Amino acid sequence: MSAHCQVTGRRPGFGKSISHSHRRTSRRWDPNIQRKTYYVPSIGRRVTLTVSAKGIKTIDRKGIDAVVAELRARGELR
Repeated sequence: MSAHCQVTGRRPGFGKSISHSHRRTSRRWDPNIQRKTYYVPSIGRRVTLTVSAKGIKTIDRKGIDAVVAELRARGELR
């Protein structure tokens, strides 16, 4: 599963870890990605989305119907 939120578009951030001796090593900050299944009344079926924690809050605020309509307009959902 890729670390990509379908609702907000969040992806991993990349950077460096710096040790006490100031050596730099590469690292990445992954978003909190989860697979969630929602029932969408407008299409009459369940939809499984890969969303971040912020994406779940967005769905709670806007409603699943509005979010699914945006995803369909972008072509991410059939």
